[in-house]
Amino acid sequence: MNSNNGTNNPNNRNGGSGHAPMPVAFFGIAVGALALGGAWRAAARVWSIPDAVPELLTAAALIVWLVVLVAYARKWLVARDAAIAEMQHPVQSSFAALGPVSTMLVAQAVQAYSRELAVALFAIGVASQLALGAYLHGRFWQGGRKPELTTPAIYLPTVAPSFVAGTAAAALGFTQIGALFFGAGVFSWLAIESIVLHRAAVHEPLPEALRPTLGIQLAPPVVGGVSYLAITHGVPDLFAYMLLGYGMYQALTLTRLVPWIRQSAFTPSYWTVSFGAAALPTMAIRMLERGATGPMQWIAPVAFVVANVVIGLLIAGTVRALLQGKLLPAAPVNVAPLVAPVVAISSGNVRPIERRAAAGTR
Repeated sequence: MNSNNGTNNPNNRNGGSGHAPMPVAFFGIAVGALALGGAWRAAARVWSIPDAVPELLTAAALIVWLVVLVAYARKWLVARDAAIAEMQHPVQSSFAALGPVSTMLVAQAVQAYSRELAVALFAIGVASQLALGAYLHGRFWQGGRKPELTTPAIYLPTVAPSFVAGTAAAALGFTQIGALFFGAGVFSWLAIESIVLHRAAVHEPLPEALRPTLGIQLAPPVVGGVSYLAITHGVPDLFAYMLLGYGMYQALTLTRLVPWIRQSAFTPSYWTVSFGAAALPTMAIRMLERGATGPMQWIAPVAFVVANVVIGLLIAGTVRALLQGKLLPAAPVNVAPLVAPVVAISSGNVRPIERRAAAGTR
C-alpha cells in the first residue's frame, strides 16, 4: 500500500535487480580516489609533474564521489529498509561516516577553483560528521557489541572525520577550528586503538569477510599527520616524525598480514586501506615541502610509488568485479531484511558474520 519506502515490493528493496543495493562502504572508493588526487596535488608542488595529471585524477575522483553519492541517495528512496538495516548494523553503519569524510575531501579539492563552494561543502561535511558521529559513537557507549564485530571500522565515526575536518578547516583559514578537530581526532584515536588491540589479543580472529577492514589501521597516524601539518607551520617537528613513523610501522604490519587478509575474495571493502595508503605519501611530501631533509628525501617518493601501485590494484580489482557482475552483493533470497542475519559488508556471500567468526581460526 505504501510505495514510498519500498517495503511492500521485494524488487524495490534491491532496486529491481538481482543485486542488493549499493553498500554504504562504497564511500571508501570515493575517499581513496579523492585522497590519491590529494597526494598527486601535493607531489606536483614538490616535483616536476604536469599540472594536468593531478587535475585529471581529481576530476575522476569527483565523478566517482558524485556517482556514489547519488547511488546512496537512491538507496534511501527505493530500498529504505536495506538502508535502515545497514545503519543499525554495528560494522556497516560505521562506513556511513565516509560520506562526510568524502565531502570534506571534495571541499579541499575544489578550493582552488571556488572558495565559496569549498566553504559550503566543508560546512555540510562538518555538520553531518558531528551529527552522525554523535549518533554512532553514542550508540557505541551504550554497550552490547559482540567482540567479533569490533573492528577498526569503529575509528570511522570519530577519528577520520575529525582529522579530515582539521585539515580542511586549516586549508580554509580556520586554523583554530582545525586544531579543535585535530584534538578530538587524536584522543578518539588513542582510546579506540586500545579497544581494537584488546579485541585482537584476547578474542577469536576476525571473520574472513571483515579482515579487509584492518586496512583502516594505517589511516589514523598519517591522516592525523596531514592534519597536524595543516595546523602548524615551519620545519616539521618531532611529533610529525613520530606520527609518520608509526604510520610506516602500521604499513609494515599490514604488509605482513596481506596473505591472511586475502583469504577472502576481493570486494570493495578492500578499499579501506586506500585512505591511509594515499595519506602516508601525502604527509611525507608535505614534510619534504616544509623543509624536511635526510630520510624524507627517499621516504616520500617510495611511499608515493607504493601508494599508486596499491590503489592501482584496487582499481583493477574493482573494474574486474564490475565486468564480472560481482561488484554489488547478490540480493538476499530471504526478503525480510530486518529478521534475517546481516551479511558481510560489500560481499555477495550470504553466510552470516556469526558463522564467519567461527571459521576465522582455520
